[in-house]
Amino acid sequence: MARMRIPENVIEHVRTSVNITDVISQYVGLKKSGSNFMGLCPFHEEKTPSFSVSEEKQIFHCFSCGRGGNVFKFLIELDGLSFPESVNKVAEFAGIEIDSKYAQSQLAKTQESIENRQLKQLHDDATKLYQHILMNTEMGQNALDYLHNRGMTDEDITTFQIGFAPEKSVLQDFFNEKKLDYQILRQSGLFIENQAGNLRERFINRVMFPIRNQNGQVVAFSGRLLEKNKDLPKYLNSPETPIFNKRDILFNYDLAKKEIRTEGNVILFEGFMDVIAAYRSGVKNGVASMGTSLTNEQIYLLERSTSQLNICYDGDDPGQNATNRALDLLTNQTKMKVGVLVIPNGMDPDEFVTKNGKEAFLELAHSARETTISFKMNFLKRDRNLKNESEQIDYIDQVLRVLATIKTPFEQDIYVNQLADEFKIDKTILRQQLVDLVANQPREPQHRVNPVRVRTDEPPIEQHQEIMRDEKIDRVERAERLLLYRVLHDHTAWLKIRAVDDFSFVHDNYQLIYTLAEGYLDLHDQYEIASFLDYLPKEALKRFVMQIELMTVSDDSSEDELNDCVSVIMNDSPIERSINQVRSDLAEATRLGNTELTNELSFKLIALYQKQQVPRTSI
Repeated sequence: MARMRIPENVIEHVRTSVNITDVISQYVGLKKSGSNFMGLCPFHEEKTPSFSVSEEKQIFHCFSCGRGGNVFKFLIELDGLSFPESVNKVAEFAGIEIDSKYAQSQLAKTQESIENRQLKQLHDDATKLYQHILMNTEMGQNALDYLHNRGMTDEDITTFQIGFAPEKSVLQDFFNEKKLDYQILRQSGLFIENQAGNLRERFINRVMFPIRNQNGQVVAFSGRLLEKNKDLPKYLNSPETPIFNKRDILFNYDLAKKEIRTEGNVILFEGFMDVIAAYRSGVKNGVASMGTSLTNEQIYLLERSTSQLNICYDGDDPGQNATNRALDLLTNQTKMKVGVLVIPNGMDPDEFVTKNGKEAFLELAHSARETTISFKMNFLKRDRNLKNESEQIDYIDQVLRVLATIKTPFEQDIYVNQLADEFKIDKTILRQQLVDLVANQPREPQHRVNPVRVRTDEPPIEQHQEIMRDEKIDRVERAERLLLYRVLHDHTAWLKIRAVDDFSFVHDNYQLIYTLAEGYLDLHDQYEIASFLDYLPKEALKRFVMQIELMTVSDDSSEDELNDCVSVIMNDSPIERSINQVRSDLAEATRLGNTELTNELSFKLIALYQKQQVPRTSI
């Protein structure tokens, strides 16, 4: 069956039915900055936000990595979708139903490799099989009883796609019936290969927790033993595969990300059961890492969504020690504010929910947050006899060292007051000791920022020219850049330039965009950057237009500005080329020590510069 192209009017309807900010905010935490929204770029790691979204123009752009475009382009870049798939995904977001002949038949292959698609499909099939065994077979009854006894409902099991891998080999038989390629099974991580090259199932007699990526696709599993076995690990995770890197994955992030943005914070738990217990209590902004501590990749994933991270590990000694280690690691790794949710009586979150109920945990999650410093002060008291003067002195010294890391004097003062009141010490003495400790703190390296100086005595072209990084362009191209911006955004300017005899842009890219814009405006009433980007045939042209679009210019153009641009483009271009050639020849003559030729070329260059200063002609 021949594939049918999605009609342009359908594409336009889908694009204009959503606000690009609403779509992107599902993936990136955005904050208002002037007329735009800013956030951390989802395409590369950064500490200072350089990712911008314009509601007015319905486009995004990263000033650091250069990626940009409309809402469809964002999903293509982030999720590896084809253009038709991105249109369908935005339509789904907007609640628009696209005719099935477009929604199904035109879905092209994505940028993702065929191998990865097969591995994800294999994990999806395994998830369904494991869940079927758990919920509908005698083999899974013990595991189902275990989960029910832990407080899970069938709805919880369905939400988290939990299943059971029985002792009997069922997964291998299931895939053998599908005649799947041996190499795909081998790479999946679901099987172990022996020396003879035979495969056996990795997960046996375990409750299976699917591990999903941020798009909700199952890419790995973690299997929990039903009964303790000193010879086997309590949890067994999938090995890393082409689709699974544990450094990048946070358990439950796909379900939690929307709630994280709504709540304004994320809660980091130690284990899957804690996340699920919190979820059924109504605390749905929880995640768990795939290891003992957060990786840089996981931290960055969270930083894009929120500015507040709360750690909620077990309340027993190992859990509190793990919390303390996590705080030490996070201090220098993230700009997120970090707090701690302390579970009382040494319990873990799952135990707390079981003993105290859902409402109690929901209340705890919203009201029991401690600051990092408050946690540290309490943590340092553990196993100390504070009635002993020596231990008391040692404790106060360690607390002051912690307080010395605080950046704001006001916050320092709060804790100094607490310390003074608790131990009946003169605040002045504590403050002086703290001042000495702060003075001895290693200084952070200072990064100089070179201010950009803007001249106000330059002609219109220079006044409005955007500073492009690592890019040197001559006066002619600056004029082309400004003029192309004007004719695209101002219909009056467009008509004036169309009326200029024999006008054309000097550089091919500008002329090509100008020509394509003619065709675009024949089909559209007015120019819209978000729509025009889909009209352009090549990625390089789209990026080029984004550069033009991001120029900083005044709202209104003037007759003098247009005249100036046209004059420079039509009259200065030959002179510019001659100047560049003479400068090159002069450099070579100087290098060779040819004094006579150097003098001759110098006079020639001066004459060209003088000619360049002749007053501009009018349109």
